[in-house]
Amino acid sequence: MMEPYVEVRNVSKIFGKSPKPAIDLLKQGKSKKEILKETGLTVGVNNVSFKIYPSEIFVIMGLSGSGKSTLIRMFNRLIDPTIGEILIKNEDIVKMNAARLRETRQKRISMVFQNFALFPHKTILENAEFGLEIKNVPANERRDKAMQALEAVGLKGYEHQLPSQLSGGMQQRVGLARALASDTDIILMDEAFSALDPLIRKDMQDELIEIQEKYKKTIIFITHDLDEALRIGDRIALMKDGSVIQLGTPEEIMINPANEFVEKFVEDVDLSKVLTASHVMKRGEKITVDRGPRVALEIMRKQGYSSIFIVDRKNKLLGGITAEQARQAIEQNQTIAESMTTDIPTVSEDTLLADLMDEIATSNLPISVIDDEQRFKGIVIRGAVIGALSGNKDSLNELESD
Repeated sequence: MMEPYVEVRNVSKIFGKSPKPAIDLLKQGKSKKEILKETGLTVGVNNVSFKIYPSEIFVIMGLSGSGKSTLIRMFNRLIDPTIGEILIKNEDIVKMNAARLRETRQKRISMVFQNFALFPHKTILENAEFGLEIKNVPANERRDKAMQALEAVGLKGYEHQLPSQLSGGMQQRVGLARALASDTDIILMDEAFSALDPLIRKDMQDELIEIQEKYKKTIIFITHDLDEALRIGDRIALMKDGSVIQLGTPEEIMINPANEFVEKFVEDVDLSKVLTASHVMKRGEKITVDRGPRVALEIMRKQGYSSIFIVDRKNKLLGGITAEQARQAIEQNQTIAESMTTDIPTVSEDTLLADLMDEIATSNLPISVIDDEQRFKGIVIRGAVIGALSGNKDSLNELESD
């Protein structure tokens, strides 16, 4: 079992003087509204616990007032928890003294803000290397690292311009480059893309996913946008009134919402952009390539299939053959290898349904699902996709259990 990089244990934050009465009421199960009415104190975060693993994009989302931005600011103690622990590699940041906290902020945690937080009088390169500058990294070294980071976010050639000369999306790329150049293991992103136009925002989401594939950072991402959370998050913590009301993968939250609030939250989401081939995949009939066309045709007849897939002894997918092709092979005394179709559509298990709709509509064969080593895992058929996209949760759960 992988060790968590960050662990939040029973963290609460009460705003106001003398928070103990509010903590006592929280333990009694009182709501945020009830505590405000009885004590005049505001519950920012209510007894939150979860683990974040290395190299995952962990999304904390919720509506305004849910506590998400308060929570992210406790990871680097811009806000101190009232009670609880926040462990970074098993060290509690809440208990750190000023010197150790400063060192942790410099070496382990960087932050990308919603409003870009760039220095208007510094060039793009100087902004990107600022985190290294405050660590006293030598000028040549920090410049090289900053240039590498700017290139990674597509800003090579802009390094001598000022922030005012760049668009909003490009300015946000500078903020991301600064975080990458700082080479911290954890990147905190607080509504980092919410100020951008929708198309630019989508581009930044795609870019973040690509950058994560290369740099493997532990990213804690705050958003109020469900589509954004579903698009980039490996796991999502959904917050309401300071509490985490559901934690899971995008698929788990879509398929099994924890309560009515979550169900309403996700009801308008386009399932084709959330569900993957693995959710609708069924076991496909297959035979090894050394079998004859008569065997293939007999299996298809008994199973009621119009086609069958061909694999080698290691289950590597080689092709597919239809009933008509098998009949022709028998008539012409051909082997399966000579008569099968090798150019067949394939997808990985994590392919979004939205990305395979065209193939499903045009292919004569079901879509084959394969792993990284080209091994045959199953098939996706048109009816299963239609059933999944209908939003029928019973049919989704049935597919999951197949």
